[in-house]
Amino acid sequence: MKYINYMVLISSFMLLLLFTYCKKEDTGIQFHNPLAHPEDGPPAGNPDGTYPVPAEAGPVDVSNPDHIIGTGTPESCTAQAFIDAVAQGGKIVFNGGTEPFTITLDRPAKVFNNVDVPEIVIDGGGLVTLSGGGKTRILYMNTCDKNQNWTTSHCQNQDHPRLTIQNITFADGNSTAETEYDGGGAIWVRGGRFKAVNCRFFNNYCASTGPDVGGAAIRVFSQYNNLPVYIVNCTFGGADGYGNVGSNGGGISSIGVSWTIINSLFSHNQAIGNGGNPAETGTPGGGSGVAIYNDGNTMTLTILGSLIEQNEVNAYGSAIFFVTNDHSGNIIIDQCTIRNNIGGSWYPVYPQISMHGDTKIEVSNTEFE
Repeated sequence: MKYINYMVLISSFMLLLLFTYCKKEDTGIQFHNPLAHPEDGPPAGNPDGTYPVPAEAGPVDVSNPDHIIGTGTPESCTAQAFIDAVAQGGKIVFNGGTEPFTITLDRPAKVFNNVDVPEIVIDGGGLVTLSGGGKTRILYMNTCDKNQNWTTSHCQNQDHPRLTIQNITFADGNSTAETEYDGGGAIWVRGGRFKAVNCRFFNNYCASTGPDVGGAAIRVFSQYNNLPVYIVNCTFGGADGYGNVGSNGGGISSIGVSWTIINSLFSHNQAIGNGGNPAETGTPGGGSGVAIYNDGNTMTLTILGSLIEQNEVNAYGSAIFFVTNDHSGNIIIDQCTIRNNIGGSWYPVYPQISMHGDTKIEVSNTEFE
């Protein structure tokens, strides 16, 4: 009898473990978003977004950081300390007290490709805003920039560095003075891997004209093995007076890069170039893909549980511009709302999405208004 009871207990325990595992797989990971109810500005993420988040797309554990910036006050969290920490790599957190504060940079923090710890994590704890002061880009990583040290013979396809930004706000970045690596008003990335979780992007700027320049908030190239950039619980703009502005891609911009965007919000951004891509005769080009601008060849844009609304464009794609030159690549949209985006033309399949008519697109549980 005891033997039978033990067997019943063991079987019950195994069933409980199996149920728990399956439930995790079904619902995705759950994690805290410290910017869900911020004191200032729109929250991070789509408030109605409930799409399951895979573990690889979630935040990184920073309970054992490599760098702690500050000694308890906002004044102790200096721009130079932040720039130095990024150059060294590793996990970076801030100790500036219990109230929100801003660190204003006079030049971009730059990732070096040969750092000893190739995983760079910047965690603002829901309190930190990194600002470009309206004058400079905020963060830069480029595996093909010799000034940041080449570490492989195939810089466009290497698995490091891996950059994660989480629980933080990027505001007033401005890359209009950049000429070699344009776009990316707040963040410019090439190579390795990049991920953003629980982040906000307010009032960032990049060049105002040009057929391909863009990404007032984020510009990305060449991710390792064509793996996607994850954007999770992030807000680009979010309310009147907070939008990001550039020639194209007021939110995000890329060439040949796949994206997986989960439970995020794009609103009140602007693509202010004109003439499209390629630029029409007599125009400087631009004005496309105000929330999302994707160009290149084989790539996948996946948007899940997200809201794209009240963005404004001059040329094409009042919500999304997705063009693969060889007509490969595909778009997946599930549990999203795309509404009230203004302007543009060339919407062959769905409103507010500019794309080739033969591009593969799967749309489910999504509202267009």
